[in-house]
Amino acid sequence: MVVMGLPWLLTLELVLHAGCFICGIIAAASLTFTQGHFAGQCILYGSVHYNTSSNSLILENSSSTSLCYFVSAISVCMAIYCISLILYWIYSSCVEDEVKRGSVLLNVSLGVCGLLLFFLLVSGCVLRIGRDSLCLSVLHNVPSISNCEEAQNKTWASPNTGNQFYTGLYSAERSVWVSFFFWVLILAVVVVQRRQAAGEDAEWSRAETEPFFHRPSRTL
Repeated sequence: MVVMGLPWLLTLELVLHAGCFICGIIAAASLTFTQGHFAGQCILYGSVHYNTSSNSLILENSSSTSLCYFVSAISVCMAIYCISLILYWIYSSCVEDEVKRGSVLLNVSLGVCGLLLFFLLVSGCVLRIGRDSLCLSVLHNVPSISNCEEAQNKTWASPNTGNQFYTGLYSAERSVWVSFFFWVLILAVVVVQRRQAAGEDAEWSRAETEPFFHRPSRTL
């Protein structure tokens, strides 16, 4: 994505934002579809029981739905922020001859980067630990399976289907960690832009004050 009128560092940042937008949508959609297969229940940190009479899996315990909503909300908010920023700078490049971001906006961007990195780290850990806890219960209670993914093909007690539950949780977690990596790169790009802006501000300040402090040399 190369936009006329945008500095190359800002263009690179927007490309990374586009990647974060895609990852956010995938993470939120994967987790939402997984909840849908379990009648809206959040299966993170859940426990599974195997019913020998019906040869079906029963979700005994599940987490509060707010836990899954929290993870999905972080991904959705990140996606909205990214697409809004992309559209804003594309619009700015169309209406302005030269697009330049000041120190204040760069400082705000640094704050947003730090905040989103924190929430993505929390979301990634919740997804990873919650999925592992569920899989430990599956492996412990369900016979004749060697890994958690095989439980997707088992019959689940109604109203749960269990269809692609492991794939959904894995896709959501992977998307969150990819987003986290992209935001680390975005943070580095913003820091570079912040240093460039600070250097330009210092040069402008020296140029403005030089006529007042410049002393003509004495001639003998």
